[in-house]
Amino acid sequence: MNLKAILWVGSIGFALHGCTTMQSLNPNSFNHYASPQEVINQKGLNSANGKAKEYVYDWGPQKKNVEAESLIPKQNMSSYCQAKNGKFIQLNKSNLNQVKNAWSRKLLATYSSIKQGTGVFQCSQADGQRWMVAIEPVSERKSNDRSETRLVSLYTAIIGPDERRKNYNKQEETVAKKATPSKAKATTTKSNAKDEVKKEVETKKETKAKEPENKPAVKPVAETSQQIQMRLYVNARRDLNAGKNQVTACNNAQRAYSYGKLNGANANRAYAESGMLVAKCLTSVPAYSKSYPNANARAKGILQNLATNYNHAGAKNMLNRMK
Repeated sequence: MNLKAILWVGSIGFALHGCTTMQSLNPNSFNHYASPQEVINQKGLNSANGKAKEYVYDWGPQKKNVEAESLIPKQNMSSYCQAKNGKFIQLNKSNLNQVKNAWSRKLLATYSSIKQGTGVFQCSQADGQRWMVAIEPVSERKSNDRSETRLVSLYTAIIGPDERRKNYNKQEETVAKKATPSKAKATTTKSNAKDEVKKEVETKKETKAKEPENKPAVKPVAETSQQIQMRLYVNARRDLNAGKNQVTACNNAQRAYSYGKLNGANANRAYAESGMLVAKCLTSVPAYSKSYPNANARAKGILQNLATNYNHAGAKNMLNRMK
């Protein structure tokens, strides 16, 4: 094959790669997904183990014009929303409180791709349904190779209004509220104007007589990762035991398990027991497990982790039953 033929084949391959990328984010290609959670699962926006997934957010000076991968979760969720003829907006920017390293937080805060691609987003579908997705950075690091590439671990999850209020209560919405038009002032007669002046003088006197009350503002206390993990686990266990809101309960269990092993005895318990709940969801809640390919294998992986690393008796028993 001569050089011209090689270049021609190479150019076709490059063009096809570009088409594939464009098609993968074409809203029409998202029509077959039944829910936003299914998009997260099938598109692999999180890691295979359900935890945060690494994306390139800075390719370095050699590839500064290449689009950051950290926008992929937002782009996928936005495309699904568009497929439902919905409107996708950012409600809150990420406060980066899941990133433990202070230097990493400061660095991430300087990147527009992080500001635009993370936080809380809401989709208002044409059929009246609304859902919110949180895309949160968990950690950041330099690539292991010798390049200047930097990676950010992002965790994508569907959340409800209560969780949004608890985690973003110190932050105002980024969506600008429309200002209401001011009403035109009514014209007054001279006699009415005099009456208004008298009332204003009397009001000022009353105001001076009253001493203002200086009540200290109560600042909301942000939840720690351990508290969030425990709350998610408790809610998941309650709903699964009651047989209600099972898909939401399974998602809460998955989120609790995704926090990993945190410090503290209660945190270890929340991690292990939420893992057990996830395994049960994958094997006995069809509405949840259908979103995961190889749900049984995924459940076995979680159980083997708990049985091997935590000597969890329940995990061992469940593994024996699955053989």
